[in-house]
Amino acid sequence: MKTSGQLVVLGSINADHILNLHHFPTPGETVKGSHYQVAFGGKGANQAVAAGRSGANIAFIACVGDDDTGRQVCQQLSSDNIDIAPISTVAGESTGVALIFVNHEGENVIGIHGGANMALTTSLVEQHQQLIAGADALLMQLESPLASVLAAAQIARRHHTQVILNPAPACPLSDELLGLVDIITPNETEAEILTGIPVTDDASAAQAARVLHAKGIATVIITLGSKGVWLSEQGTGQRVPGFRVNAVDTIAAGDTFNGAMVTGLLEGQSLAQSIRFAHAAAAIAVTRKGAQPSVPWRAEIDAFLQQQG
Repeated sequence: MKTSGQLVVLGSINADHILNLHHFPTPGETVKGSHYQVAFGGKGANQAVAAGRSGANIAFIACVGDDDTGRQVCQQLSSDNIDIAPISTVAGESTGVALIFVNHEGENVIGIHGGANMALTTSLVEQHQQLIAGADALLMQLESPLASVLAAAQIARRHHTQVILNPAPACPLSDELLGLVDIITPNETEAEILTGIPVTDDASAAQAARVLHAKGIATVIITLGSKGVWLSEQGTGQRVPGFRVNAVDTIAAGDTFNGAMVTGLLEGQSLAQSIRFAHAAAAIAVTRKGAQPSVPWRAEIDAFLQQQG
Protein backbone atom coordinates (compact mmCIF):
# COMPACT_ATOMS: atom_id res chain seq x y z
CA MET A 1 0.00 0.00 0.00
CA LYS A 2 1.38 3.41 -1.03
CA THR A 3 0.82 6.56 0.96
CA SER A 4 -0.82 9.47 -0.81
CA GLY A 5 1.78 11.75 0.80
CA GLN A 6 5.20 11.89 -0.87
CA LEU A 7 8.14 11.44 1.51
CA VAL A 8 11.70 12.53 0.76
CA VAL A 9 14.50 11.15 2.94
CA LEU A 10 17.86 12.93 2.81
CA GLY A 11 20.76 11.11 4.43
CA SER A 12 23.59 8.64 4.58
CA ILE A 13 24.37 5.24 3.12
CA ASN A 14 26.91 2.93 4.75
CA ALA A 15 28.08 -0.64 4.53
CA ASP A 16 27.99 -1.94 8.12
CA HIS A 17 30.70 -4.39 9.20
CA ILE A 18 29.24 -6.03 12.30
CA LEU A 19 31.04 -8.27 14.80
CA ASN A 20 29.40 -9.85 17.85
CA LEU A 21 31.55 -9.91 21.00
CA HIS A 22 30.94 -11.08 24.55
CA HIS A 23 32.15 -7.71 25.85
CA PHE A 24 33.61 -4.57 24.30
CA PRO A 25 37.44 -4.51 24.29
CA THR A 26 39.27 -2.11 26.60
CA PRO A 27 42.22 -0.16 25.09
CA GLY A 28 44.99 -2.64 24.21
CA GLU A 29 42.71 -5.68 24.59
CA THR A 30 41.90 -8.07 21.76
CA VAL A 31 38.56 -9.84 22.01
CA LYS A 32 37.51 -12.82 19.89
CA GLY A 33 34.22 -12.25 18.10
CA SER A 34 31.64 -14.36 16.36
CA HIS A 35 28.97 -13.93 13.71
CA TYR A 36 30.76 -11.40 11.44
CA GLN A 37 28.48 -9.96 8.78
CA VAL A 38 28.37 -7.12 6.29
CA ALA A 39 24.95 -5.49 6.02
CA PHE A 40 23.78 -2.26 4.46
CA GLY A 41 23.15 0.60 6.87
CA GLY A 42 23.58 4.32 7.36
CA LYS A 43 20.90 6.26 9.22
CA GLY A 44 19.44 7.77 6.07
CA ALA A 45 19.25 4.46 4.24
CA ASN A 46 17.88 2.64 7.31
CA GLN A 47 15.09 5.20 7.67
CA ALA A 48 14.38 5.13 3.94
CA VAL A 49 14.12 1.32 4.03
CA ALA A 50 11.84 1.46 7.09
CA ALA A 51 9.58 3.91 5.26
CA GLY A 52 9.66 1.96 1.98
CA ARG A 53 8.93 -1.40 3.59
CA SER A 54 6.17 0.01 5.79
CA GLY A 55 4.34 1.47 2.80
CA ALA A 56 5.54 5.05 2.18
CA ASN A 57 5.77 6.68 -1.23
CA ILE A 58 9.42 7.59 -0.85
CA ALA A 59 12.38 9.08 -2.76
CA PHE A 60 15.89 9.08 -1.27
CA ILE A 61 18.51 11.83 -1.73
CA ALA A 62 21.93 10.34 -0.95
CA CYS A 63 25.42 9.56 -2.31
CA VAL A 64 27.31 6.31 -2.88
CA GLY A 65 30.86 5.67 -4.06
CA ASP A 66 31.68 4.46 -7.54
CA ASP A 67 32.28 0.93 -6.23
CA ASP A 68 30.62 -2.49 -6.05
CA THR A 69 29.17 -1.71 -2.63
CA GLY A 70 27.46 1.41 -3.98
CA ARG A 71 25.94 -0.50 -6.88
CA GLN A 72 24.73 -3.32 -4.62
CA VAL A 73 23.21 -0.83 -2.15
CA CYS A 74 21.24 0.93 -4.89
CA GLN A 75 19.94 -2.39 -6.20
CA GLN A 76 18.84 -3.38 -2.68
CA LEU A 77 17.18 -0.01 -1.96
CA SER A 78 15.25 -0.23 -5.20
CA SER A 79 13.85 -3.61 -4.11
CA ASP A 80 12.71 -1.96 -0.84
CA ASN A 81 10.17 0.21 -2.70
CA ILE A 82 12.41 3.30 -2.75
CA ASP A 83 12.82 5.72 -5.67
CA ILE A 84 16.63 5.72 -6.04
CA ALA A 85 16.79 8.24 -8.93
CA PRO A 86 18.04 11.01 -6.57
CA ILE A 87 21.02 8.89 -5.38
CA SER A 88 24.30 10.24 -6.83
CA THR A 89 27.37 8.13 -7.59
CA VAL A 90 30.56 9.97 -6.56
CA ALA A 91 33.63 9.25 -8.70
CA GLY A 92 36.87 8.47 -6.84
CA GLU A 93 35.16 8.02 -3.47
CA SER A 94 34.20 4.92 -1.49
CA THR A 95 30.71 4.23 -0.17
CA GLY A 96 30.46 5.07 3.55
CA VAL A 97 31.54 2.44 6.08
CA ALA A 98 30.51 1.72 9.69
CA LEU A 99 32.47 -0.64 11.96
CA ILE A 100 30.13 -2.01 14.62
CA PHE A 101 30.76 -4.13 17.71
CA VAL A 102 27.71 -5.70 19.42
CA ASN A 103 28.06 -7.09 22.96
CA HIS A 104 26.14 -9.99 24.53
CA GLU A 105 23.49 -7.59 25.87
CA GLY A 106 22.72 -6.33 22.37
CA GLU A 107 24.36 -2.92 22.93
CA ASN A 108 26.61 -1.51 20.20
CA VAL A 109 29.58 0.80 19.69
CA ILE A 110 30.15 2.24 16.21
CA GLY A 111 32.91 3.99 14.25
CA ILE A 112 32.06 5.62 10.90
CA HIS A 113 33.95 6.69 7.77
CA GLY A 114 31.72 9.11 5.86
CA GLY A 115 33.15 8.48 2.36
CA ALA A 116 30.72 9.46 -0.38
CA ASN A 117 28.21 10.72 2.22
CA MET A 118 30.34 13.87 2.56
CA ALA A 119 29.66 14.66 -1.11
CA LEU A 120 26.01 15.41 -0.31
CA THR A 121 26.69 19.15 -0.68
CA THR A 122 24.36 22.16 -0.61
CA SER A 123 24.61 22.42 -4.41
CA LEU A 124 23.44 18.80 -4.68
CA VAL A 125 20.53 19.60 -2.35
CA GLU A 126 19.61 22.56 -4.57
CA GLN A 127 19.54 20.26 -7.61
CA HIS A 128 16.75 18.35 -5.84
CA GLN A 129 14.85 21.48 -4.83
CA GLN A 130 11.73 20.53 -6.82
CA LEU A 131 11.60 17.08 -5.23
CA ILE A 132 11.72 18.56 -1.70
CA ALA A 133 9.26 21.33 -2.64
CA GLY A 134 6.74 18.81 -4.02
CA ALA A 135 6.92 16.43 -1.06
CA ASP A 136 4.60 16.33 1.95
CA ALA A 137 7.43 15.52 4.35
CA LEU A 138 11.24 15.62 4.51
CA LEU A 139 12.98 13.25 6.95
CA MET A 140 16.66 13.88 7.80
CA GLN A 141 19.42 12.82 10.23
CA LEU A 142 22.94 14.16 10.94
CA GLU A 143 25.29 11.80 9.06
CA SER A 144 25.25 14.26 6.12
CA PRO A 145 27.00 17.67 6.10
CA LEU A 146 25.10 20.02 8.43
CA ALA A 147 25.06 22.80 5.83
CA SER A 148 23.14 20.48 3.50
CA VAL A 149 20.65 19.52 6.21
CA LEU A 150 20.05 23.24 6.81
CA ALA A 151 19.70 23.98 3.07
CA ALA A 152 17.14 21.19 2.65
CA ALA A 153 15.18 22.39 5.70
CA GLN A 154 15.11 25.93 4.28
CA ILE A 155 13.72 24.67 0.94
CA ALA A 156 11.15 22.56 2.78
CA ARG A 157 10.00 25.49 4.94
CA ARG A 158 9.57 27.77 1.90
CA HIS A 159 7.37 25.17 0.21
CA HIS A 160 5.35 24.03 3.28
CA THR A 161 6.97 20.59 3.33
CA GLN A 162 6.92 19.17 6.88
CA VAL A 163 10.45 18.78 8.31
CA ILE A 164 11.16 15.78 10.56
CA LEU A 165 14.66 15.71 12.05
CA ASN A 166 16.21 12.75 13.84
CA PRO A 167 19.19 14.59 15.43
CA ALA A 168 21.57 11.62 15.35
CA PRO A 169 24.47 11.11 15.78
CA ALA A 170 24.34 13.63 18.63
CA CYS A 171 25.84 17.07 18.05
CA PRO A 172 24.99 20.67 18.94
CA LEU A 173 22.66 22.34 16.39
CA SER A 174 22.04 25.99 15.58
CA ASP A 175 18.80 27.68 16.58
CA GLU A 176 18.47 28.55 12.88
CA LEU A 177 18.17 24.86 11.95
CA LEU A 178 16.04 23.92 14.96
CA GLY A 179 13.63 26.74 14.13
CA LEU A 180 12.90 25.09 10.76
CA VAL A 181 11.98 21.70 12.28
CA ASP A 182 8.34 20.63 12.74
CA ILE A 183 8.97 17.28 14.48
CA ILE A 184 12.21 16.32 16.25
CA THR A 185 13.00 12.78 17.46
CA PRO A 186 16.10 12.74 19.72
CA ASN A 187 17.02 9.93 22.09
CA GLU A 188 17.99 10.77 25.70
CA THR A 189 21.63 11.54 24.84
CA GLU A 190 20.73 13.72 21.86
CA ALA A 191 18.05 15.55 23.86
CA GLU A 192 20.63 16.37 26.54
CA ILE A 193 23.14 17.70 24.00
CA LEU A 194 20.48 19.92 22.40
CA THR A 195 19.00 21.22 25.67
CA GLY A 196 21.60 20.78 28.42
CA ILE A 197 19.06 18.75 30.42
CA PRO A 198 19.95 15.13 31.35
CA VAL A 199 16.88 13.04 30.46
CA THR A 200 16.42 10.39 33.14
CA ASP A 201 12.64 10.25 33.67
CA ASP A 202 9.33 11.67 32.44
CA ALA A 203 9.79 14.96 34.30
CA SER A 204 13.21 15.69 32.80
CA ALA A 205 11.97 14.58 29.37
CA ALA A 206 9.13 17.10 29.68
CA GLN A 207 11.64 19.78 30.70
CA ALA A 208 13.90 19.02 27.69
CA ALA A 209 10.86 19.06 25.40
CA ARG A 210 9.92 22.55 26.67
CA VAL A 211 13.39 23.85 25.74
CA LEU A 212 12.97 22.46 22.21
CA HIS A 213 9.44 23.92 21.93
CA ALA A 214 10.93 27.31 22.87
CA LYS A 215 13.23 27.01 19.85
CA GLY A 216 10.19 26.77 17.59
CA ILE A 217 9.64 23.00 17.32
CA ALA A 218 5.94 22.12 17.61
CA THR A 219 6.29 18.37 18.19
CA VAL A 220 9.02 16.73 20.29
CA ILE A 221 9.33 12.93 20.47
CA ILE A 222 12.13 11.80 22.81
CA THR A 223 12.84 8.11 22.31
CA LEU A 224 13.54 6.28 25.59
CA GLY A 225 14.55 2.81 24.37
CA SER A 226 12.54 0.06 26.05
CA LYS A 227 10.56 2.69 28.02
CA GLY A 228 8.86 3.96 24.84
CA VAL A 229 8.82 7.67 23.94
CA TRP A 230 8.01 11.00 25.53
CA LEU A 231 5.60 12.79 23.19
CA SER A 232 5.16 16.53 23.68
CA GLU A 233 2.94 18.64 21.44
CA GLN A 234 3.16 22.39 22.11
CA GLY A 235 4.14 21.63 25.70
CA THR A 236 1.50 19.00 26.49
CA GLY A 237 3.37 15.76 27.18
CA GLN A 238 2.71 12.06 27.74
CA ARG A 239 4.74 8.87 27.67
CA VAL A 240 3.73 6.43 24.96
CA PRO A 241 4.99 2.97 25.98
CA GLY A 242 6.54 0.57 23.51
CA PHE A 243 6.05 -3.20 23.20
CA ARG A 244 7.98 -5.70 25.32
CA VAL A 245 10.10 -8.09 23.25
CA ASN A 246 13.38 -9.96 23.72
CA ALA A 247 15.97 -7.65 22.11
CA VAL A 248 18.77 -9.35 20.21
CA ASP A 249 20.34 -6.31 18.56
CA THR A 250 19.25 -2.66 18.85
CA ILE A 251 21.04 -1.48 15.68
CA ALA A 252 18.59 0.55 13.57
CA ALA A 253 15.77 0.39 16.13
CA GLY A 254 15.56 4.17 16.23
CA ASP A 255 15.84 4.40 12.44
CA THR A 256 13.04 1.88 12.01
CA PHE A 257 10.91 3.89 14.43
CA ASN A 258 11.47 7.13 12.49
CA GLY A 259 10.77 5.69 9.04
CA ALA A 260 7.62 3.88 10.17
CA MET A 261 6.31 6.84 12.18
CA VAL A 262 6.50 9.21 9.22
CA THR A 263 4.76 6.60 7.06
CA GLY A 264 1.91 6.50 9.58
CA LEU A 265 1.60 10.29 9.58
CA LEU A 266 1.55 10.46 5.77
CA GLU A 267 -1.25 7.90 5.74
CA GLY A 268 -3.32 10.22 7.90
CA GLN A 269 -2.91 8.29 11.16
CA SER A 270 -2.92 10.45 14.31
CA LEU A 271 0.43 11.11 15.97
CA ALA A 272 -0.41 8.63 18.76
CA GLN A 273 -1.40 5.95 16.21
CA SER A 274 1.73 6.65 14.14
CA ILE A 275 3.91 6.23 17.23
CA ARG A 276 2.21 2.93 18.10
CA PHE A 277 2.76 1.76 14.49
CA ALA A 278 6.42 2.82 14.74
CA HIS A 279 6.83 1.09 18.14
CA ALA A 280 5.60 -2.13 16.52
CA ALA A 281 8.09 -1.82 13.64
CA ALA A 282 10.98 -1.12 16.04
CA ALA A 283 9.93 -3.99 18.34
CA ILE A 284 10.18 -6.42 15.42
CA ALA A 285 13.55 -4.92 14.33
CA VAL A 286 15.26 -5.44 17.71
CA THR A 287 14.45 -9.17 17.63
CA ARG A 288 16.67 -9.51 14.52
CA LYS A 289 20.35 -8.93 13.80
CA GLY A 290 21.78 -6.15 11.64
CA ALA A 291 20.48 -2.81 10.40
CA GLN A 292 18.46 -3.10 7.21
CA PRO A 293 18.04 -6.91 7.38
CA SER A 294 16.11 -6.36 10.64
CA VAL A 295 13.62 -3.82 9.24
CA PRO A 296 10.10 -5.33 8.93
CA TRP A 297 7.67 -5.16 5.99
CA ARG A 298 4.17 -3.70 6.31
CA ALA A 299 2.42 -7.07 6.53
CA GLU A 300 4.63 -8.02 9.50
CA ILE A 301 3.88 -4.75 11.33
CA ASP A 302 0.13 -5.09 10.77
CA ALA A 303 0.20 -8.74 11.98
CA PHE A 304 2.20 -7.73 15.09
CA LEU A 305 -0.32 -5.00 15.94
CA GLN A 306 -3.24 -7.38 15.46
CA GLN A 307 -1.65 -9.78 17.96
CA GLN A 308 -1.45 -6.95 20.49
CA GLY A 309 -5.21 -6.44 20.24
